[in-house]
Amino acid sequence: MILFPSLRGLQAFEAAARTGSFMSAAKELSISPAAVSQLIRALEAQVARKLFQRINRRAILTEAGREILPRLSLAFDELRSASSELSGGQRRSSLVISVPPSMAMGWLSRRLPDFITVHGPVDISLRGEGDPVSFERDLIDIRLSYGRFHYREHSTEEIAVDAVFPVCTPGFLAQHGPVNTTADLLTLPLIHTDWGPAASSFPSWRNWFETALLTPGRDIQRGLTANSSKAALDLALGGLGVALGQGIYSADLIETGLLIRPVKRVLELGQPYCLTIPQRSARKTVVSAFRSWFINECLRSIKSPSLAI
Repeated sequence: MILFPSLRGLQAFEAAARTGSFMSAAKELSISPAAVSQLIRALEAQVARKLFQRINRRAILTEAGREILPRLSLAFDELRSASSELSGGQRRSSLVISVPPSMAMGWLSRRLPDFITVHGPVDISLRGEGDPVSFERDLIDIRLSYGRFHYREHSTEEIAVDAVFPVCTPGFLAQHGPVNTTADLLTLPLIHTDWGPAASSFPSWRNWFETALLTPGRDIQRGLTANSSKAALDLALGGLGVALGQGIYSADLIETGLLIRPVKRVLELGQPYCLTIPQRSARKTVVSAFRSWFINECLRSIKSPSLAI
């Protein structure tokens, strides 16, 4: 006779693994942390496999636990949806989107109403954060990352390679110009972008000038520095200097005339932007719809006619 694992034990394991702690799982299941621990120990005994390693009062998923978690999360999502339908509750799509901070601060938030208009009502959680992210702990459905190397255990696809180029306001150029050559920019206030020591490298002004076979001196590092692409553009919009703007964030501003390109030289980013979708989310209709819409919006900015050389 086949003995099936305890459903309550599976539920306790899934909640603890997803939330990252027995305490959070206990709160979600309305039981005590001790009861969560007891249910998981009983489950481990039933399946004869260790699902957590207990190290210094911390519970860390084993390889067996990591292997089974995505399938269990998907199963319990389906059970919750079915339960809602049976009880006559209104079924409403939900979507957890994780993107770099620069994209969350304005670019995507301004466009989400268009997606909702096309798709219909959906509960959206928009997270602006750097890599790496925890798909299971935060129930992330879709993640945009810079670089293809962050989440090899999930399905990841490349969207596009963006580029940077000098941007400033028309007023700034009228005051500090004219700019007739690439070398003329060496005399102007420059705005730098530094993503920080833990992030992938962002093209610097030195990198950009080197593509024009110019070697700037040490003074090039003077001026304003921002820790995000969006913040650098905001400083440029304030008339404080020339920034290296990314196509995805600059297209709208150039199309409306708020920013201009004093010279046309571009420098491609070293890595593509990629979308990652965990297995438990891949079959969700709202995720598939958002993926298609989101890729189109990204490409529409990066390939905007206003950015054509």
